[in-house]
Amino acid sequence: MTARTEDSTEASTEETQAPDLLYSEAEEDLRAAVRSLLDARCDAPGVIARTESATPYDPELWKALATGIGAAGLLVPEKLGGQGAGHREAAVVMEELGRRVAPVPYLTSSVVATRTLLALGGQDGPVAALLTDLATGRRTAVLAVPFSAAPGNAAPDTGTPLAALDGTLGPIADAAAADVLLVPTADGLYAVDADAPGVAVEPLVALDLTRPLATVTLSGATGTRLADTGAAREAVRAGLLSGAGLLASEQLGIAEWCLTETVGYTRERHQFNRPVGSFQSLKHRMAQLWLEVVSARAAARNAADALATGSPDAPLAVAVAQAYCSKVAVHAAEECVQLHGGIGMTWEHPAHLYLKRAKADSIAYGTAGGHRGTVAELMELPAP
Repeated sequence: MTARTEDSTEASTEETQAPDLLYSEAEEDLRAAVRSLLDARCDAPGVIARTESATPYDPELWKALATGIGAAGLLVPEKLGGQGAGHREAAVVMEELGRRVAPVPYLTSSVVATRTLLALGGQDGPVAALLTDLATGRRTAVLAVPFSAAPGNAAPDTGTPLAALDGTLGPIADAAAADVLLVPTADGLYAVDADAPGVAVEPLVALDLTRPLATVTLSGATGTRLADTGAAREAVRAGLLSGAGLLASEQLGIAEWCLTETVGYTRERHQFNRPVGSFQSLKHRMAQLWLEVVSARAAARNAADALATGSPDAPLAVAVAQAYCSKVAVHAAEECVQLHGGIGMTWEHPAHLYLKRAKADSIAYGTAGGHRGTVAELMELPAP
């Protein structure tokens, strides 16, 4: 037998914690509760009707999800009124919301804004009070940065640099539904009430009508300073990292719904006295999509687990998940529209909601190309 080298001996003594990609019993119970709620309160005709109205959000659905199930406080410690869970549980909620393209501000408020506040480490004072309000569903908040802001930069792009609470920011997702705006400035991070004097929220025409965008204009507004510049920068980066990581779970939910609906439709739809799903070319397309969805699930679960455990590889796991899952969600939605034929092109069928959400998500919290560049940087490889 040959002697081991010193390096291999050291490597063999290192304990490597493999990511847990399976769902726990508690996570499956949470999924069942969220799915049951959405089955009862978030059907496709209702979502389509809301996108045609001036109020796409469903306050009763949000109240039931946030307070009835307690989903809004999954990331918040119990002593602050939350559930004391973590990113894995929140990822399960995101999957189910993606399956329904639910018009609720869960990603922006209960994930990104909440994680930003948690990164400030405040166990008392205004940060703790705001976290309690978010966890109990009394208020919602958004991080006032463009929806396209990526987490990988040393200083995330937060739009127009504000020397004070004056200027215009956007486009910001779910700003119209927020009670509180977390505004990064050159002086630190401020909490600004959305209905305070000097704050104007202007809706924008967005591709995804289930997650509206808006610009926020501040004109001599006042707010509560939560952190200095350095702490604010790190907190914003942590919030965006969690948002990008759990967005992959929403994209997984979108892709799974599209695949399930497409397979079901092609089994029922007949041409030439045969189900169209029996045609070899369509079988190949759906089989390929199934492989992509399975891989997307692994990537999304890995990102959620890395965030939940505080792994040093979390930025890499998130970048990999976003680089892959955004493409899969768009592909699944495109196949869903095409393989449904004429009905898939109509406004009455919900396929267009999933295509629009998938397309909008593909540039949220960084593009796939940007995340591939992050992967290359972290792995010290040539950029694609």
